[in-house]
Order: sequence, then structure tokens, then C-alpha cells
Amino acid sequence: MAWDPAHYLKFSDERLRPGFDLLARVGELPAAAPMAELGCGTGVHARAIAARWPEQPLLALDSSPEMLRQAAEAGSAPGIVWEKADLTTWNAPVPLALVFSNAVLQWVDDHAALFPRLLRMLAPEGVLAVQMPRNFAAPSHVLMREAALAGAWAARLEPLLRRDPVATPQRYYDLLRPLARGALDIWETEYLHVLQGEDAVFAWVSGTALRPLSAALAGGERQDFEALYREKLRQAYPKQADGKTLLPFRRLFIVARA
Repeated sequence: MAWDPAHYLKFSDERLRPGFDLLARVGELPAAAPMAELGCGTGVHARAIAARWPEQPLLALDSSPEMLRQAAEAGSAPGIVWEKADLTTWNAPVPLALVFSNAVLQWVDDHAALFPRLLRMLAPEGVLAVQMPRNFAAPSHVLMREAALAGAWAARLEPLLRRDPVATPQRYYDLLRPLARGALDIWETEYLHVLQGEDAVFAWVSGTALRPLSAALAGGERQDFEALYREKLRQAYPKQADGKTLLPFRRLFIVARA
């Protein structure tokens, strides 16, 4: 599945803000050890991390060549190495001061194995900082699943549906508390995104969660699926009197110190 950096950044303020909110909760890091960002996208957060800790190298990883190309084309970034990687199998070559990930790990399965593995990659006093959306019971995703199962395309789309890729805060506490020798901070925030334009919620999800489903279809079938989903979204997210569309969006944050 190819990613479209321009489409993803159509809502750049809304998509990037949680990452900066997460970064603000990361305290001191052990000196000298390198850092890593998992799923660096277009590199905005990577550059902020490198600017905050300029003496420590940063490995910025992503599985998308399109995103990495966009990140590199933004200009030189001292201390950052951009690298294509599969996060399901990647392991740090040396202990890390920071593992940072914003809105990426919901795409990776088996969190029961993944999160302890990430924490074990840290140097003593290192920090694991993760943000993931946890809005999969919201109308935007419920209606996506309904539309995916409502047509001739159902057999192809059903295997792609990911109903609960992010667990409860309690579950991540249980996974990480036995391994985190330092502080473990877990919280949720619901942002109220105020979106502009026609079919604004469809435009939002088509940059992320909808992409695997749309990519599995072609031609008129894809158009019919997307038209059905658009109509469902219009009913669930009507425009306000000022012409804007409101999208409540819940996100889960984790900051764990090794």
C-alpha cells in the first residue's frame, strides 16, 4: 500500500499536534545513546527531536519510500539518518535513549509482544513514547466496516478490516509495568478536530485508515464502495451552521521509562 504524503498532510495541524503533545511529556534522556523514531512519516517530529537533543543521533524509520522521500526533500537534517524499515521485525542495533512513535503502531499487530520488545531496546533510564489513535468504535470506523461488508466487495475487504488494533490503557499498563523500572504514564485525550471542506471526514480517513480498503478495489467497484461510505459519513457527521465539520478523535499516549 502506497502512502500519499501530500494527502496525509492535508490535515497537518490535526495530525501533527498529538506528536508534539507526546514529545512535550518526554523528560531528560540518558546522554550519548542514540534515538529512534518509528514511523517518521514526512519527518516533522524527527526534526523536532533532533533539535531538542542535537548531541544524540536519531534514526528515523518508515516503511513508506514516499514518506521518506518527502522527509529527505525537506532539506538537510544534521544528526538524522532516514531509513526504510519493517517495524514488525526491526530491532535496535544498540540500546537507545528514546523510542518515539506517533500514530504508527496501530498498524503493527501483536502488541503483547511488540511493546515489551520496544521497552527492552532502551538504555537504562531511556524512554518509550508512543501515541496511537483509539477511536475504532467511532462512527467513522464503524461505518467504514459497514460499507466494506455491504457490497460485492465484502469478501475482498473483510480480511483487511482491523476492528480493535489498539488495546485499552489497562492492557498497556499490564504489559509495561513489570518491565518499566521508572515512571509509567498512560493517558487518553479526545481532540475535537474542526474540519473544512466537502466530505471532510471522508477526506480525513482517506489519508489513513481507508487506504488499504480503497487500494484493494478498482474502477467502478471502488467508486461504489467509496460513494456508499461517503453517504454514511454525511449522515453521521453533518456540517455545522458555520460550514465546518466536527470530528471527535480519541488518542492513547504512553510514556514509559526503562
